[in-house]
Amino acid sequence: MTVDGSDSFYRGIPVFRSFERLMEPSLYAPLPADWTIGTADIVNSTQAIAAKRYKAVNMAGAAVIAAVTNALQGREFPFVFGGDGASFAIAPGDLSLAREALAATATWAKEDLGLDMRVALVPLSDIRAQGLDVRVARFGPSPNLSYAMFSGGGLAFAEGAMKRGEFAVAAAPPGSQPDLSGLSCRFEEIPASRGLILSVLVLPTRDAEPAAFRAVIEDVITLIQRSPQAGRPVPPGGPTLRWPPAGLDYEARAWRGGSLARRRAQVFVRSLLAYAVMRFGIRIGGFVPKLYMQQVVENSDFRKYDDSLRMILDCTEELASALTQRLAAAAAQRTVRYGLHQQDAAMMTCFTRKATRSDHVHFIDGARGGYASAATELKMTTV
Repeated sequence: MTVDGSDSFYRGIPVFRSFERLMEPSLYAPLPADWTIGTADIVNSTQAIAAKRYKAVNMAGAAVIAAVTNALQGREFPFVFGGDGASFAIAPGDLSLAREALAATATWAKEDLGLDMRVALVPLSDIRAQGLDVRVARFGPSPNLSYAMFSGGGLAFAEGAMKRGEFAVAAAPPGSQPDLSGLSCRFEEIPASRGLILSVLVLPTRDAEPAAFRAVIEDVITLIQRSPQAGRPVPPGGPTLRWPPAGLDYEARAWRGGSLARRRAQVFVRSLLAYAVMRFGIRIGGFVPKLYMQQVVENSDFRKYDDSLRMILDCTEELASALTQRLAAAAAQRTVRYGLHQQDAAMMTCFTRKATRSDHVHFIDGARGGYASAATELKMTTV
């Protein structure tokens, strides 16, 4: 626990359970004035995705959250996963730990994944000097955990500043590695069951009226929530688990200590044991495989808000067309910019600090480009 009350601020925000309430201003609390926004993304992620390095890109984005969480020894802080990166808010007492974790993650991404990661820490005071803010809400997708939603325009400003080279955090010295304990991607891709996996990204235009933008987002959410043609991309029984897992090499690169060959061997053995436990439903101490898989489904992070609406949906072509029409109409009125990307499967990257805890989180993205490809389509719009 830090002396500046980072836990008490975030824990003090009430959790809302209905995603349809997402745009209610009363759910969002302004960050304390002395906090900082951290942000990271992969440079040229479009090229990495074109090279079919989907898992590597997602692993790097999730690594930012894992590294900071482990550096803070599990203390809660607001964060959001963006596919090819992540953003978070950090209290002043945890700032130096977050800086070290970011710097080490950038070095690890370059040396172990061959990806250039840029990272930045933007003081909230600089964001508010622009007339923007960072406000935080807590959405509970299940009784097991909650995760952050952000509004106020501040996260978007921080990301843009990072891409301009401002507030940059230098990468750590060669050989540095963050603590990525609990980070894995053992589950197989999740094929669409309704027709396609749709990556959705919706942002306000610069001159959008807040009320008009809110109305569009609420229309989109209502259309999805009330339609049997769309839903969570993770099936009720959970994603498929095979052995050896497709993400074995990435998990080995996330481990510390010893040669890569040794780490691969360790993950090879441990993943086999884990597969046997899950495959045959073997209870070990407080770990119950069936309950864990139920929590995997419930804790999947497939919809969020970080100054933009992000969703990964399993839906029909008809619903995808209806969403496109609604968003195109809003874009024509200069209310939103949007990107939609269709693919045949979703994928999951997991962060489980302790298998017996119920608050493990599972980051969902499209398996053929996901959010990053939706963002590329967004950049191609003229609105």
